[in-house]
Amino acid sequence: MNQETKKPLPTWLPLVVGTLLVAQFAGLGAWQISRGLEKRADQAAFRDETGFSAWQDGMEIRPYQRLKATGYYDNERQFLLENIIVNSRYGYYVLTPLMSQEDEPVLLVNRGWIPKERDDFDVAVLTVPTTKLTVRGRAGSLPRAGYKMGDAINATPSWPKAAVYPSHEEVAAALGAPIQPFVLLLDHEEQHGFFRHWVPTEFGPGKHFGYAFQWFAMGAVLSGLLIWNYRKKRFQS
Repeated sequence: MNQETKKPLPTWLPLVVGTLLVAQFAGLGAWQISRGLEKRADQAAFRDETGFSAWQDGMEIRPYQRLKATGYYDNERQFLLENIIVNSRYGYYVLTPLMSQEDEPVLLVNRGWIPKERDDFDVAVLTVPTTKLTVRGRAGSLPRAGYKMGDAINATPSWPKAAVYPSHEEVAAALGAPIQPFVLLLDHEEQHGFFRHWVPTEFGPGKHFGYAFQWFAMGAVLSGLLIWNYRKKRFQS
């Protein structure tokens, strides 16, 4: 019985596939450089030691900008952001709404981190004054996770609400009111806060630049192999 002869792969196929991979490696390297430059800019903004600007609704905010805001803490509706690890210990970020004007979105204030000591959490430690006050801090954001499962915010009607990496939209839905597009990270010298050590992400620009070098190096090696293989086939033909 004659066996069907398999056709050899086209000679151009490895070159096309290799070229696509080189382009992908170059794109990944460029993306890592872009992220590294963003992290470098974040660190520079964080080191800016200028005074606190008076915040008003609608003003343009830059990352880590020093701000001071005036309003009333919402003592009855606070959030405990779970799964926050500080010094290898699990705990919570305490997120408290600050109400300024009735027709303005709510400003969320991250008052810092508290450890998770036991299941029966004492909500009394979250109590804040209900009088008008001015608080200072830096413009930040909600912590984000690469992946999460289930509901971000506890659906029970009781407060404070436990939350696991909620989005701005989810927090606004729980409050039943629009919120500002940033979070005020309470300054470490302010009262009514917990442990605060605000720093830009520890995954700094150096690691991004290192990964970029690896991607570019892989692209360069693959390019060299493709050129060598192309010349070899031309010489053999």
